[in-house]
This record gives sequence, structure tokens and C-alpha cells, in this order.
Amino acid sequence: MAIEYARPGRVRPAPENFLSDTDIESVQNGRRDFIRKAFVTASAAMVVPAVAKAQSAGDPAILNLPEWTTSLGMPVATHPYGMPSQYERGLVRRESPGLTRVGGSSVSFTPLQGLFGIITPSGLHFERHHQGWHDIDPARHRLMINGLVKTEAVYTMDDIMRLPSVSRIHFIECGANTGMEWGNVAVPTVQYTHGMIACSEFTGVPLKLILDMCGADYKKGRFVLAEGADGSSMTRTIPMELIESGEVLVAYGQNGEMLRPENGYPLRLVVPGVQGVSWVKWLRRIEVGDMPYGTKDEAIHYIDLMPDGLHRQYTSTQEVKSVITTPSGGQILLDKGFHNISGIAWSGRGKIERVDVSVDGGINWMPARLETPVLSKAITRFNVDWTWDGKPAILQSRAVDETGHVQPSYGQLRAVRGTSSIYHNNAIQSWRLAESGEVSNVQVL
Repeated sequence: MAIEYARPGRVRPAPENFLSDTDIESVQNGRRDFIRKAFVTASAAMVVPAVAKAQSAGDPAILNLPEWTTSLGMPVATHPYGMPSQYERGLVRRESPGLTRVGGSSVSFTPLQGLFGIITPSGLHFERHHQGWHDIDPARHRLMINGLVKTEAVYTMDDIMRLPSVSRIHFIECGANTGMEWGNVAVPTVQYTHGMIACSEFTGVPLKLILDMCGADYKKGRFVLAEGADGSSMTRTIPMELIESGEVLVAYGQNGEMLRPENGYPLRLVVPGVQGVSWVKWLRRIEVGDMPYGTKDEAIHYIDLMPDGLHRQYTSTQEVKSVITTPSGGQILLDKGFHNISGIAWSGRGKIERVDVSVDGGINWMPARLETPVLSKAITRFNVDWTWDGKPAILQSRAVDETGHVQPSYGQLRAVRGTSSIYHNNAIQSWRLAESGEVSNVQVL
């Protein structure tokens, strides 16, 4: 077992719930300055809270009634739209200044280390914008259907919301999620290694229903072009077989309410199992065609550089993947003894079949509990009971999906893909637990 130690730096508290800049070094030449000092992480959200210990009778927190028990609380009108507790304000999306922070092009990361279950709160959903976001007036928004259809049409939001709707839970993951780890760049926390993923309940109309209404030519029209209304006019090719399955949605709802502006309000595409760039936000046009469109963001971006110098194109499926979120990088275990190892797993090919966890860098594996619900192309939560003896450990998770695909090690992945890629990294993530209880990023080859 070969181990490459990434150096994420020591976690230190800093004012306003932030850590000081982490001095991150890449072991791959040419990437050192790209990430160096680019990350600012939240101290309040990164540290595992101490387990309450039994105390003798006389604990003042029990004996003395606090002020909230002896006074009136705030009325409902204080927050017409509910807000998180002030004591949870450290758990927020965080931006990486080192990644495409030019004009409106930006990335923010979901704080996976502080979430439970499988649903990502809408306010913590990761963001990837190519030209910034807009809060579009739904009364002025339109969806056009054209191309290889009998009847071209333009739909208002009222038209779409009158159609039969469905609600489904799916994950959305950016193709570049975990991309910096290709070169063993030591980003410090799970929020930055894997935070370009979220899982929500989406509500909308199956795209096939709309294409049926327009008389789409399914024999000749084997692809569609989805176009967004943002400044970048994001356009992506979607294979027709995905649409014919009924999974692809024209969505207006997320987690029981209308989409947030940052997530495509009032209309976006939902393409389960496919990289997030294809989930076109602010959806304004669907064109049915007879071949892939080869647009900018599928001809020169979101493609995979192979060892022989060729590119893989249209590799959209997000392969089976998992990560331990607790304990994870930047956290501290304050004492040995019982701990719950928890994480998430997902696959763009269907349901998660099994997750195994190792505490010795992959030498031995133990099965994890898959918490229900276990849904197709959705995040699955797993848990493992573990008693830490206080010695150094390397924590890993390895997922298997219902098609038999197994999450690879870095050695296995790089043997096929090389080291110069950016997208579609689904290798096993390792966290090094030191005797001090500190957890840091490490790669096991």
C-alpha cells in the first residue's frame, strides 16, 4: 500500500467563524500556485463537537432554569420565511477564490460535513455559474420547442405549471467535483473535495410529455439541445434515450417550493445521473436534432484528457462514488472510544448496492449500514459503528452500485485515466486520523 501525504495544514480558529488561509501545496508541478492560499474554511462547522460527558448531580444547566424557560419567545412574524439558528451560521456554502472567479463565473461548495440524511437544504445547494445568476420574472419567461417537431411551440410558465407534474429525488454533481484531487492538490475539507454535489426533491413536467405534445420525430431526432437564458447561453446536448425513459424533467420546484434564483428559477432541466452542466438552468429552449451539437461547453470543456493526449467527449454519466463526511478533513476527534462513521454514496447508473468502510487504508473492509430510503440516482446515507483506540488510522469508503460498478482506488483510476484530467474523478477518498484526533486529507494509491 503506497501512501502519498497531502498537506492541508493545521486547522486553527479565526475571527468571524473563519480559519486563516491554508497553505496548500500541490505535489504536481504547475498546479502549486493555482490553489495555494485559495481556501478559507469555517472553523465552527469543521470541528466535531465534544460528546457530552456524564456529570455529577448539581449541573447548573439542569438546576437553574435558563431565560428561555422563564420568558416569552418571539412571535411567528419575526421571520415570515424561516431562518436557521444563529448558532448554525458557520454552516454555509463557501466559494473558492482559486477556481474560475472571473466576473460572474464562480463556484460555491455544499458544507457536506454538517449535513444529515440525503436532502440538501436549498440554501446550502452548491452553485456553479458561468455568467452569474439572475432572478428572472416568471411572467416574462418562455420555453420554446423547435427543430424536428411537427409543431413548434412557445410555453409560458402558466402553460407548463398546468401540465401533469411529478416529484422525484435526485443528486446533481458537477463533472469537476473532486477535480483538484487529480493532481494530489491538498484541499483541506470534504466541503472542498466533494462539495459540488447536492440532492433535492425536484418537481416538474417530464420533458417527453412536452415533446409528445409538439410531435417530436423520435426516429430522426435522437438528440436535443437545451439552452439557458443566462448571459453565457449555456447549451448542452442531451441524448434522446434519456428523455424517452421519462426521467428528464422540466422542473420548477425544488424541496417543496419554487426553485431558488441561483438554481435556475423559474425553470431548469433535471437530467438524473448526468453531470450538472447538462442540468441547464433558466431553461428557455429545447431543439430536437439528429446529431450531437458540439457546443463550446461540450467540445472544449467538460471533456476528459486521456494519457495518449486524446479527449473523451460526452462522458456525462457520474460514476459510482462515495465519501466519508464525518470524521473528515479539518475535524477533530476529542477523545478515543465510540464514534459513528458517516458518509454519502451515489451513482449515475442507479441505486447504491453496498458501501464498505476501511479504517486501515484499504487493507480490511467492513460493511456499512445503508440508511433508507435507497433511491435510484440519489444520495444514499451510510453509517458504521466504530471504536477508536486512539492510534493513527486512515478512513476510506468504497461504494458499489446495482450495475456492479465498484468505486476505484486512485491507482486503478490513474492507470486508465492518467493524471492530467479535471473531470469525473470518482476515486476512493482517504482521511488520515492522527493520534491527536486531527483529521486531514491524504491519498492512498
